[in-house]
Amino acid sequence: MSFILEVHTPTRLFFSGPVEAVVTTLMDGEVGVYSKHSPFTAPVVTGILRIKDEKGNWKEAFITDGILEVKRSRTVLLTEQAEWPGEIDVKRAEEAMEKALAVLEAGAFRFETESARAKLKRARTRLAIAKKI
Repeated sequence: MSFILEVHTPTRLFFSGPVEAVVTTLMDGEVGVYSKHSPFTAPVVTGILRIKDEKGNWKEAFITDGILEVKRSRTVLLTEQAEWPGEIDVKRAEEAMEKALAVLEAGAFRFETESARAKLKRARTRLAIAKKI
């Protein structure tokens, strides 16, 4: 049994269509959403979005922080960024990871290290997805 999933970023409709399941990461762990799931709204953290299509095939995408709204027959994810593996600029992600690691190794101010940790997480997640191609 399927339901409609929509994934929106500020610049585009990233995905829209029928799916069997969606798995993503909330602040307190992973959540799997299936047809007729109990409705809820929750914050999503940077990580991997897994989508199971109607044929039972899984697709993965990179997403950043956002909001997930689950309704009886439709689920909507609003996120700042979403990228399919083929859209990820591997070189840019590797450079971002190196810069973030350099900031963390330098022991900079707290706000700089928190920002570097977030950048490092985004870069590592992008690379993990891109290298699965």
